[in-house]
Amino acid sequence: QVQLMESGGGLVQPGGSLRLSCTGSGFNQGYWLIGWFRQAPGKEREGVSCISRSDSSATYTDSVKGRFTISRDIVKNTVYLQMNNLKPDDAAVYYCARRFGEVCSDLTGAGFGSWGPGTQVTVSA
Repeated sequence: QVQLMESGGGLVQPGGSLRLSCTGSGFNQGYWLIGWFRQAPGKEREGVSCISRSDSSATYTDSVKGRFTISRDIVKNTVYLQMNNLKPDDAAVYYCARRFGEVCSDLTGAGFGSWGPGTQVTVSA
């Protein structure tokens, strides 16, 4: 059974850091694009980052560039999202999902599936 599971969320003060994990089962993540998305209450889902299959190149939405880093561990079948200098606007439920393809072309979420249940990130003093 194909499944993605997020973990690592929590409560952090502004300026703090968290590392989210997206662990896959039932398939090899190395053959898929993996994207991170987030949704805050009352807001639409937003694409945060994506890691490409072919060369593990990364795509980020502008608001997180320089603060977030996506990476993958093929052996652990896990994609990580290192989030530094967190801001209150980063608070949301974070989801990961997969899409078949070579390179991340956009962060709209189109074509992504096997969504995980999400992990809550709260940024508050």
